[in-house]
Amino acid sequence: MDTYRKRRAGAPPGFFACEAAGLRWLRVRGGAPVVEVLGVGADHLDLAALTEVAPSRRAARDLGRGLAVTHDAGARRFGSPPDGWSGDGFFGPLDQPLPMPAGDHERWGAFLADCRVEPLAAAAERRRALGPDDVALLRRLADRLRAGDWDDDEAPARLHGDLWSGNVLWTPTGATLIDPAAHGGHRESDLAMLALFGCPHLTDVLDAYQEVHPLRRGWQHRVALHQVYPVGMHAVLFGGGYAAQLRRLAAPYV
Repeated sequence: MDTYRKRRAGAPPGFFACEAAGLRWLRVRGGAPVVEVLGVGADHLDLAALTEVAPSRRAARDLGRGLAVTHDAGARRFGSPPDGWSGDGFFGPLDQPLPMPAGDHERWGAFLADCRVEPLAAAAERRRALGPDDVALLRRLADRLRAGDWDDDEAPARLHGDLWSGNVLWTPTGATLIDPAAHGGHRESDLAMLALFGCPHLTDVLDAYQEVHPLRRGWQHRVALHQVYPVGMHAVLFGGGYAAQLRRLAAPYV
């Protein structure tokens, strides 16, 4: 089997072990295909090499159905790390990943507030990536999340956690997931990430997903809520227009 080595000298301690645990946790019978882990070290991760092909509607529908099965495999709590890993995870590009706090929450809103929105606000304030008004906006959003304004009866889903389109590789055997930030969370978060930077044949993915697990009424109106954290992290990491985009996403919810 051909091997692809993902390497970074001086990677944060546990970075590749955490990713390997996430990939293994996401490999669920009947779920979305996940790249196979062949080996892991302190400064590298060996993966089965993948051959890319053009996206197709058939592969997109298979991805949607498989992703629903993966999510339905569940997690212990909102914020739980993958089996085989304890402690915080990582979010961001290989050359500058930031800590992604783990949690142990019964409610999704409290998890998102405590482990995503508040740490995002603190990082943005520390790095001066956002102005005081935007930081205050995030903290008001955290208050509404803790109040349970968007909580529902969904059990914690088994999430990829960084499911933008670049982390879906289209291969001859189907769309395959790579580079997770795996944790227990709300299923709508992965789907909102797919929409954030444009996933090929997204309508087919979503339609097929709902054949296996119908989404809750009004999910379309919560897409931006689930995009606040990843866009905010892009503002912290890269600046540019992400701060204005974050403001547009968060403002309707406060």
